Amino acid sequence: MSHTRVQSIEHTIQTTNRWLTDLAEAIGTEDRDFAQRVLKAWLHAVRDGLTVDSAAHFAAQLPDLLRGVYYNGWDPSHVPIRRSREEFIEHFARSSRTALSDVPKLASAVTAVLCKELSEPPVIHMLERLPQDVRALLRPAEPTERG
Repeated sequence: MSHTRVQSIEHTIQTTNRWLTDLAEAIGTEDRDFAQRVLKAWLHAVRDGLTVDSAAHFAAQLPDLLRGVYYNGWDPSHVPIRRSREEFIEHFARSSRTALSDVPKLASAVTAVLCKELSEPPVIHMLERLPQDVRALLRPAEPTERG
């Protein structure tokens, strides 16, 4: 029996690795495990603030591997969860195992990478469904372009 690669699986792995490399660079680390924890924390914290329809629409844009991360542990019967800015920061910090003071930089860096990879308008449109003070926290530091 020969071992062959499944093209769609290889593609999602390569895409996910590229996103993690870009995110690690954006947050100033070479630790891709840390970058993955930060991305996962962002995906889960944002997902939980969305309606089921909005969460599913956003998930459809993610690479298959990250879509699995996104949905992992999700209970759609308990959304949307409306967190204040402080609650969002605490949840994100606990999930990513980072300091509370690092969350604004990390969260906006993830948003910037996603805007680059998915294109900015759909990401910003999705974020508009979150409370304004949380949106402000997630807003990328500067405009991005699809790369």
